Amino acid sequence: MNDQANPPAVKKLFIKTYGCQMNVYDSQRMAEAMGAEGYVLTEDQADADMVLLNTCHIREKAAEKLYSDLGRLKPLKAEKPDLKIGVAGCVAQAEGEEIVRRMPLVDLVVGPQTYHRLPAMARGEAPAILTEFPPEDKFDHLPARRATRRAPAAFLTVQEGCDKFCAFCVVPYTRGAEVSRPVDRILREARDLVDRGVREITLLGQNVNGWHGAGSDGEWGFGRLIRALADIEGLDRIRYTTSHPNDMGDDLIAAHRDIPQLMPYLHLPVQSGSDRILKAMNRKHTAAQYLRLIDRIREARPDIMLTSDFIVGFPGETDGDHQDTLRLVAEVNFGTAFSFKYSPRPGTPAYDRPEVEGAVADQRLQELQALLTKQQKAAQEGMVGRTLGVLFEKPGRQAGQMIGKSDYLHSVFVDAPQAQVGDLVSVRIVESAANSLRGELAG
Repeated sequence: MNDQANPPAVKKLFIKTYGCQMNVYDSQRMAEAMGAEGYVLTEDQADADMVLLNTCHIREKAAEKLYSDLGRLKPLKAEKPDLKIGVAGCVAQAEGEEIVRRMPLVDLVVGPQTYHRLPAMARGEAPAILTEFPPEDKFDHLPARRATRRAPAAFLTVQEGCDKFCAFCVVPYTRGAEVSRPVDRILREARDLVDRGVREITLLGQNVNGWHGAGSDGEWGFGRLIRALADIEGLDRIRYTTSHPNDMGDDLIAAHRDIPQLMPYLHLPVQSGSDRILKAMNRKHTAAQYLRLIDRIREARPDIMLTSDFIVGFPGETDGDHQDTLRLVAEVNFGTAFSFKYSPRPGTPAYDRPEVEGAVADQRLQELQALLTKQQKAAQEGMVGRTLGVLFEKPGRQAGQMIGKSDYLHSVFVDAPQAQVGDLVSVRIVESAANSLRGELAG
């Protein structure tokens, strides 16, 4: 007979992540925090001891989607009364106590700035609803990054919040004011990731190029941070998202020219090509200023691929404003772009403004997306015949096939039976598909 006490049963955590890359990063950090409490991740919601919904408030009907998902959890909660259900992220920040009032099955609600207290909340040692903006830095209280799986690419949050107050955006209200993490903590986390086998890091922030963190010799700018990251041996690729045109400083543009590890890909949202709409959006730049900035960036890095975001049907938008947007898109020639029909977000300055008729906005969106799709197709077809770096991230569905990301962030399928996840190889592109490329190992 074994007198040794039985080890405690493993607790299982299921996380559903909505929205942006920062939420992906936050979900990883929450999993790490709960891992210190004995939780392991599961992909089977029905098998979980805790279900955590990490929400995004950017897109239309975000709260409704959350409540719909919570409704589907009711039978599981009835079957497993001890199941803990938590709501995190930006909808949690915006809705707060309303979530528990509407859905009593929810055990805890935690905002994006307080998820370091998630373990204490799960133990019942902290309030069940935490949505304030605490004075302490959550990163000081999170456990060290853990190697949950071998992954050659990783996200790293360097900045949170936004002070721009665009009229359509909820970020200043759900993520708070801009906060930049200090240099030493960013570099330490980056080195830890590289030690785990990461070869590509994407720096994240709601306004990432507005980062201005404290260094040992004073405040650093974002370009200098990228140069310091490039000195880390084994870090072969650096990316960042999402940026604001007004924070593309000279040092950052020079980094695109000088740093080979900084990939030739830049996501730089403009939202509209109409100065009148840009002013109504409180973007604080004009279309001409954006175009001049694009010229400077391309002069520094001629092979850079540019992507952007567009909102169609913003309150007050006319056919003329829409044509201004189409003209800007035609002039820039984006590699790809994300475009959406305006949806009012409660609490934002534009929320109560008269909306453009739905059918009109739909038609404008179709016209814009047709032009953007044409540009994306041309950009991908322009890769055929070129030799690009590809970082393999996972095996493909076919035997011997690997899938990776090119320098330009395209998904690339390659027959490479001897290759391993994490290999960075030269690939000659031989074919362009709808949303991917096919290549062959070069020489």
